[in-house]
Amino acid sequence: MIVNSAEFVISNTDYRKCPEPDRPEYAFIGRSNVGKSSLINMLTGHKKLAKTSGKPGKTQLINHFMINDNWYLVDLPGYGFAKASKVARIKWEQFIADYLCNRKNLTNVFVLLDSRLEPQKIDLEFMNWCGEKEIPFAMVFTKIDKLSSSALQKNLAKYKKEMLKYWDELPPVFTTSSESGFGKEKLLNYIEFINKELK
Repeated sequence: MIVNSAEFVISNTDYRKCPEPDRPEYAFIGRSNVGKSSLINMLTGHKKLAKTSGKPGKTQLINHFMINDNWYLVDLPGYGFAKASKVARIKWEQFIADYLCNRKNLTNVFVLLDSRLEPQKIDLEFMNWCGEKEIPFAMVFTKIDKLSSSALQKNLAKYKKEMLKYWDELPPVFTTSSESGFGKEKLLNYIEFINKELK
């Protein structure tokens, strides 16, 4: 798939105010500082589509982008942002959960994971929660250019071992680098494949 157009549509904190659920929707979520905005910008070929920041926790709203006038890309707030107040965190978590559980046209959630880190409890808990709620998701490892191939394989194996404690089989797994563009084609082709299956 080639992204010809990517346009911001709306931001809010209530899934009921999201655009009409008339197109497939793909949400991107992960811990703060996982490189979500950079990945979204790399996938769409727009350097400033999603706001990147040195400070984690920049995204605090449900942000909808229309891609190729065909499907929605949704940038969700990061979870586990330590510097946000507890009240703010609970509020974010609530509207994210409401969105994920109630958005009818949500087709897939891409859970972003920092490839440099060993399995993080908060990520595993989130993915298990998605499983319990029957929300389809894929694992997307970011920043693979920041570590050696052997270190990457080691961390991927650890994630696989952890996930298979709870799952009979792994969800789809992607490895990406926003710096080099690695993984862009596979991710977009996966979205295109699902879109075709839905027709």
